[in-house]
Amino acid sequence: MIFQFLKPAIFTLDPERAHRLTIAALRAAPAGPAPKPGKLAIDVAGITFPNPVGMAAGFDKDAEVPDAVLGLGFGFAEIGSVTPLPQSGNPKPRLFRLVEDKAVINRMGFNNGGAEAAKKRLIARKDKGGIVGINIGANKDSPDRIADYAVMTGIMAPLATYLAVNISSPNTPGLRALQDEGALIELLDAVLEARGQQGPPVFLKVAPDLTPKDVDAITRIASDKQLDALIVSNTTISRPSLQSRHVAEAGGLSGAPLKPLALQRIRDFRKASGGSIPLIGVGGISSAEDAWERIRAGASLVQLYSAMVYQGPGLARSITRGLERLMKRDGFSTIAAAVGSE
Repeated sequence: MIFQFLKPAIFTLDPERAHRLTIAALRAAPAGPAPKPGKLAIDVAGITFPNPVGMAAGFDKDAEVPDAVLGLGFGFAEIGSVTPLPQSGNPKPRLFRLVEDKAVINRMGFNNGGAEAAKKRLIARKDKGGIVGINIGANKDSPDRIADYAVMTGIMAPLATYLAVNISSPNTPGLRALQDEGALIELLDAVLEARGQQGPPVFLKVAPDLTPKDVDAITRIASDKQLDALIVSNTTISRPSLQSRHVAEAGGLSGAPLKPLALQRIRDFRKASGGSIPLIGVGGISSAEDAWERIRAGASLVQLYSAMVYQGPGLARSITRGLERLMKRDGFSTIAAAVGSE
């Protein structure tokens, strides 16, 4: 209710400034306790998630507020994307609210303070518990992006509950080419070697803008390399029918218009994998019904971010309460039993 009262004033601010103020507010306020495993708990990649609703990467790029995010009721928080060296990202303005469409377009470009700054924060909170994934990326001007991912793996593996290898952002030129078969094999070999045998699970984050051939190839490679999960998906470069004046802005589109495409990609990867690889559904999730639909389609976990812009910080708890109701309504005793049951 407080958010809805403040929302008109917040929306008068530039979106990026509003985001920085949100991070500052979360840093200043005492963090609530992270959720404990209950009716919604699910095991994925050897990790017990207290509930399946996570904060997607992009909200907390520099690991400033992971514990505050968990305190909002999220079952897990994914920080980043973090790159080896600090970088400022793309020129401003680079973040746009599409209010009429309940959507966001961003072309941030992996702006972050670099690996060493994030590492210090993650070390400082390491004993606090809670599930914190680390989303890793490559510097825009790197002469060897695969080497960047290997370096990031070595730095972040000791601090991560899981690592998310992000090759799906449309805002770093050429990054999505790492989804091509040969490049992806080389990348994953480098990451897995850098992680070692005792490191955390490795998840791969892929784009929604994939062909059936791409889906089949990525699934096969992920299976061959024994990846622990696929995060499906990132923002889209496509432009469905939109009402906002910002429709022509370059960058990745997220929020409500992404939902049909992201849902279809979960179904595609579920079919291609036969359920052998856990899936994390991202894109256009703004309600318990959306999350439940993604779970029934094959996602073991879900993530959101853009919907928080429009619905505020109570969204995670609203969705988890709704999931308990929907699970009971449809006769499932666990989230795991519902995965892929549509």
